[in-house]
Formats: sequence, structure tokens, C-alpha cells
Amino acid sequence: MIVDNALYRDGRRVELGCEPGDLTAVRGSVSEPQDFTWVGLHDPTGEELARVAELYGLHELAVEDALSAHQRPKVERYADSMFVVLKTLWYVDAQDAVETGEISLFVGPGFIVTVRHGEGASLTEARRRLEANSHVLVHGPSAVLYAVCDDVVDRYEDVANSLQEDVDEVEESVFSDTRTNDSARIYVLKRELAEMRRAVLPLREPMNRFATGNGVHTEAGPYFRDVADHLARVADTIDTLDSLLSTAFDAHLAQISIQQNDDTRRISAAIGLIAAPTLVAGIYGMNFDRMPELHWLYGYPWALGLMLLSSLTVFLISKRSGWL
Repeated sequence: MIVDNALYRDGRRVELGCEPGDLTAVRGSVSEPQDFTWVGLHDPTGEELARVAELYGLHELAVEDALSAHQRPKVERYADSMFVVLKTLWYVDAQDAVETGEISLFVGPGFIVTVRHGEGASLTEARRRLEANSHVLVHGPSAVLYAVCDDVVDRYEDVANSLQEDVDEVEESVFSDTRTNDSARIYVLKRELAEMRRAVLPLREPMNRFATGNGVHTEAGPYFRDVADHLARVADTIDTLDSLLSTAFDAHLAQISIQQNDDTRRISAAIGLIAAPTLVAGIYGMNFDRMPELHWLYGYPWALGLMLLSSLTVFLISKRSGWL
């Protein structure tokens, strides 16, 4: 569907009094050299995107990519226009899951078209913030590209902060005194970090190019520099969290090994407690007529005493060795 469709002039939105779906009317209202239109679509049908493509002369290959919504982050050039794909991320804490969406942007002279897929990363707030900053909006389509990139990267930072909290929980659990099974959660978090890395890393080089004014309005370069800085910070956080999880997993395996050794010692001590009196009982249970103390009045209590003494001896030795 077409979420919004507006004309901007001198850093301000021009109220035309027509519906967002009236693409021709909005496009036909462009009269000044610095005018540009911003068409926002969410999960469009093939027919809706075809209408926009025909009106703005979008390249068919880029349109096909925007419609399929299964692209890696990238920036591609088509004649005098540019096609940008961004991955949107949001975090579902209950499942330790990073969910992904996608935003495709067609940037050309006097227009920008944003195609959003997925439930996350609505651009309504980004549009509202940009319209409140006319000194940024005067940079034309480059300003919209900056606003969208900035909004997406800010959400990356939110996801990174949520992952940081979960990694802290894993570390606390691994190094706690209680027995835990953290390997499954560590695997899930590493997998989500890999998903996040696939969204973040391909954008670093394009954002650095935009920061130098390459491909965007020259005066918009400093704004992209800020986005590139935030993106680099997120990338560093991903590397740090991945390293911490690897260390936590190694520590978890070491903890399991230690716990298994402790269990083995306890089992050995328990076997000793049973084996010692069993040995005495086995000897005195032999069917021989001539055995020491066999016909002694106190022979039975003597055998029980030996059993108790042997168990007590094994218990004291195991206790002193730390096996119990």
C-alpha cells in the first residue's frame, strides 16, 4: 500500500490537497528546480510498484529486487538514479531473536521512493522528524536517504543494547555457583549476532562513501558521517559480544568438565563407602568351619563394627580429599 506521498519545496512539505494514491497529481505538482517528491510504500503489490516504476522511470531489475524483498544490503547505480537496500532489525527478548525486515530506496533527481517490507521500522516517525528539520530537508532526496539510514542504524544500536543485556545474563549464569545449561542460549545468541552482522557490515563502505559526499548532496556529507560513526560503533559491539560469547562458551565447557570430575569423585567415594563393608560381609559370609572369631560370642557385633569402621575410614579419607 502507499503509506504517504508528498511534495517538498525549500525544506517544507507542500500541502496539495490530494490523496497519497494520486501519484500523477503529486508528481505533476513539481515546478521548482529544488522540488522533490517522497513516495512511501509498505509491502506493495506488483501493480502498485509497477505504477510507481512507470511514473518515475525506475529500472526493472531494481524494481524486481524491491518487490522480492530478499536482498542483501547494497547500493547500486542505474543511470542517473541509485538503488539502496537496508536491512531493518528489531529484537524479540522473549525468544532471544533478532527479527529482520527490509527497506528499498530509489533515489533519483527530484524524487525518492521507499519500499518497506516487514512489521518493524515504520518510517512515519522518521518522516515527521525530517519535516521538523527544514535545514536538513533542503538537501533534497539525500536528506530523506540520510533520515532513513539514521533511523535504521539507531534501531541497530537498540538491538545491540538488548543483545548486550542478554550476553551479560549468560556470563552471570555461566560463572554462577549453580549448575546451568547455557550452551543452547549461547548458540542462539551467536546466531542472532551473525544475522545482525549480515545487516550491518555491508553498509559500512557505502556510508563512508556518502560521508565524503560521493553520490549524495555535498552538504549532506557530515550527516552521513554521523551515521557511519554509529554504524562503526555497532559493528564493534557485535565483534565484542561475539568474542564474549565464545569465551563464555569455552568457560561453560570448562565448568562442565570440572562438574563431571566432581561427580566422578563423589561417585567413587560413594562406591568406597559401600565396597568396604561389603568386603567384610563377603569374608564372613564364606562357608568355612575354621575362620577367626567364627564361633566367638561377640563375632557378629565384631563384624558389624568392622563394617562401620571401614565405612567411616573411607568417609574421612574422601572428606579430607574433597571428594565429598
